[in-house]
Amino acid sequence: MKKPDDLFGGVEAGGTKFVCAIGRGPTAILEKTIIPTTTPAETVSRVADFFHAQKTKRGSVAAVGIGSFGPVNINPESNGYGCIFTTPKPGWSGFDMAGEISRVVKAPSVIETDVNCALIAEAAWGAGQGIDDLVYITVGTGIGAGVMVEGNIVHGALHPEVGHMCLPKLPQDAHFAGACTIHRDACVEGLASGPAIQARWGVPAIELPMEHEGWRMIAYYLSLACYNVLLCVSPRRIVLGGGVMQQIHLFPLIRQALRKHLNGYLDMVQDYRDMEKLIVPPHFRDDAGVIGAMAIARRSFQNHVNKKG
Repeated sequence: MKKPDDLFGGVEAGGTKFVCAIGRGPTAILEKTIIPTTTPAETVSRVADFFHAQKTKRGSVAAVGIGSFGPVNINPESNGYGCIFTTPKPGWSGFDMAGEISRVVKAPSVIETDVNCALIAEAAWGAGQGIDDLVYITVGTGIGAGVMVEGNIVHGALHPEVGHMCLPKLPQDAHFAGACTIHRDACVEGLASGPAIQARWGVPAIELPMEHEGWRMIAYYLSLACYNVLLCVSPRRIVLGGGVMQQIHLFPLIRQALRKHLNGYLDMVQDYRDMEKLIVPPHFRDDAGVIGAMAIARRSFQNHVNKKG
């Protein structure tokens, strides 16, 4: 049997890209690659190519952790564990993400949401280290959130779908039809995700100038998401990650808008007085999800070893 210090694999399965990594621990990545998300068959075939090459170079992995886009079945007691639920991504609805990746990697797998994996990484080693009440919101192709309360990740009947919370539209945004394939312009994903930015202004977030007035609109919507999360979950910190949040000029705009929404209401809470510490970027940037995936692989393997004996 492999030892707990052996190799572990991580796969962050996103809507636009898969990030695959191998290493001996969550903060010790030995090799990483990025694969475009296309069809399930093509994408998983390239995942297999990466791990087969690494097996030849370094050895096989003891387990592989997967942080997947959702909605995804993360209930290990369910017959459909590891399968994608209904999704607008063509060909992926019903796909057995955990089973197929386990099959091609030839190692046991464990699956979580991609944003929960990012949350795990940031809570353990990153921007949320030492904080038991933490929320990680990713803003990219979609918008999602991982929620940690008293050190435990919140799952519920499915998993939190913060990206689909309903938000009021700004009057000047009335003409925009929205980018969410389910709710159109009625949710934060439809109003503030990467596709929403591109649909409005014809360029991806990375190409929209810093001085563009649209950033205040995006900050307004994201600040409302943070506002609702603060009032419903009471985290001590919110980490904002994902491709859109790489535009770091968004952070002061979001903090400013959030302070205005709160209007002094939570000033009695010490953790909410300093917006610079309340709303923060991730420590691991693009690697948070795959680091968290490696962490759950290691934890799952160690639990298996401990049960054996």
